[in-house]
Amino acid sequence: MRDVLEEDAHVRHRALAGKALVHVRIERQLLHVRVSADADEALAPTVARIPESLHHPEDPEHAPMRLHELLTDATDTIPADRQVLYRALAATERPHTLSAWLDKSAAPQMLRQLAGRAITHQTLDELPTGKTVEHLRSILVAAGILPTRDEHMMRLEQWVDAAIAERADPDEQHLLRRYALWHMLRRLRQRTRGADTTHNQYVLVRQHVRAAIGFLDWLAAHGLSLPDARQGNLDEWTASDNATLRRETRHFLRWAKKQKLTTLDAPAVRWDGPCGVIDTEARWDQARRLLHDETIKPEDRLAGLLVLLYAQWPAAISRLTIDHTCTSAGQVLIRLGDEPVVLPEPVAALALTVVANRRGKAAVGDPGTSPWLFPGGQPGRPISPYALTERLRHLGLQPARDRSTALFQLATDLPAAVLARMLGIHITVAVAWQRASAGDWTDYAAEISRRTYR
Repeated sequence: MRDVLEEDAHVRHRALAGKALVHVRIERQLLHVRVSADADEALAPTVARIPESLHHPEDPEHAPMRLHELLTDATDTIPADRQVLYRALAATERPHTLSAWLDKSAAPQMLRQLAGRAITHQTLDELPTGKTVEHLRSILVAAGILPTRDEHMMRLEQWVDAAIAERADPDEQHLLRRYALWHMLRRLRQRTRGADTTHNQYVLVRQHVRAAIGFLDWLAAHGLSLPDARQGNLDEWTASDNATLRRETRHFLRWAKKQKLTTLDAPAVRWDGPCGVIDTEARWDQARRLLHDETIKPEDRLAGLLVLLYAQWPAAISRLTIDHTCTSAGQVLIRLGDEPVVLPEPVAALALTVVANRRGKAAVGDPGTSPWLFPGGQPGRPISPYALTERLRHLGLQPARDRSTALFQLATDLPAAVLARMLGIHITVAVAWQRASAGDWTDYAAEISRRTYR
């Protein structure tokens, strides 16, 4: 016997047959087990005195003992499918952190509710939604108990199904199903190309579906359906107080007209370039500070430089993994689009530092094997775009404005095709920015095509 973990409250007074004396941890065994008086009478003298410190929350064995009790079944053993979870949680670096999680988090109670049931995504979906169940899910995924799943896409599908089911008109249900499932969600899957859906993408699709529902409700309130509506009705809606989410509603109407479901015209508003201030001097001042100010965390410096120098959204930065960086022929490269970019010094050294020392904020259940370049607060998951944006704001950056400034300058200097491949943006976006910056390379490309070589 190596360690006595828990003494029965009455062990010093009498030992009855079948009465548990102590919890002990036996050498070379995984589980903490109970020893009964009639199971091993020779052990009783050994446990006549139990260290009082064992019962104190600060004792290193206190949290593992409680975790063992949480996961054991009726036979006082941890089932095979819970042993991996036990090891993942027991490996928490600081025992008092695990104790605090057991005391304050609602996750342990959820695990008790799942006692005797297989742990699957479906069983977790049956629990009350919220941050607690999602954190528990992330622990289970990081431990390898559950497979990875696109949570935002799953919640989006569930929300769309519920929103469609609330419609009383079968024709409206069919219309919304075509728009939401066959158009919006299919287009989203094509854009993510197997990557997880971001929170912003989740919100954007919901806004588009809500806009379609809102316009259909307005038509119904005026005794109209989508095929019956005329341009004057659309003008009336536009002038009304109910005209919210106008851009998203116009998108729905353009799709409906393309599908020959309406005759309404809702032209798209042409983008004429950034409406904010393009301050290139401020951009370079901020970049110089992040390049050389070693009082700022390396991961924050790198994230800020990816915005300022390479026009990356925080959402795109948050999804970078260590596989997006590599070294070749003495150079450090990062892949932001289809083509890797060579990082200059000192950005290259900064990137290697971040790769070598990255550490998330997950205190419980993090196996330390996260592939993310910017780990987040949940085990095995990246930092959220919102959290990363806030960290950059604390440094004095305004990510949306600073990205526009960087993209404006890059579009002046590079052809659209190179810009798209290098930064991971769509070619139409690259062309629009190039025209807005007056850096149209069309004439240059035409000149190159006319050259003759001897």
